[in-house]
Amino acid sequence: MRHLRSVLLLGAVALSLASCGEKQSPLRTFDLGRRVTLGHLAYTVFDTQWLTQIGSGPSARVPQNRFFLVRLTAVNSASDATLVPNFSIEDDKGNSFEEVDKGDGVPQWIGFIRQAKPAESVDGNIVFDAPPRHYKLRLTDENGEHAALIDIPLNFASETPDAPVIPDLKPGTPSSPLISPGRK
Repeated sequence: MRHLRSVLLLGAVALSLASCGEKQSPLRTFDLGRRVTLGHLAYTVFDTQWLTQIGSGPSARVPQNRFFLVRLTAVNSASDATLVPNFSIEDDKGNSFEEVDKGDGVPQWIGFIRQAKPAESVDGNIVFDAPPRHYKLRLTDENGEHAALIDIPLNFASETPDAPVIPDLKPGTPSSPLISPGRK
């Protein structure tokens, strides 16, 4: 009997030591636009936007670095209402920035404390105050037990679309839009 206890104890110690030596597997990283399911939440990150301020005039909010807006949706597949966890971004050097808890003036801000009812989603922007860099957005399940990353390339794309080029035509020429077909 004593031998059996010793064997069981040694086995438990060996399992304990083996689990201490295990390395955590790296987080999976997904591209922008891919659907990522963690627990009962399915996330899709659509696009990003950098802002030097939010609002205008004397009431404008100015960040310490820059405002970084991330537009996403989180769908709840659970049978109960679920809180959507807060987010953070991580740069290539390991620096991390937490989501800003005040969204005054942020277009389509989804809030800082957000709850999704069963089969419903929260859609809109989350906001960070961070220097412009390449980031990965950290997503977690509703319990914070599982995580994944979304790769967000640094992008300063213009918000203003290019104006269409209008040909320099004089009125009265056959291709002029000022003359209706069949009239000269």
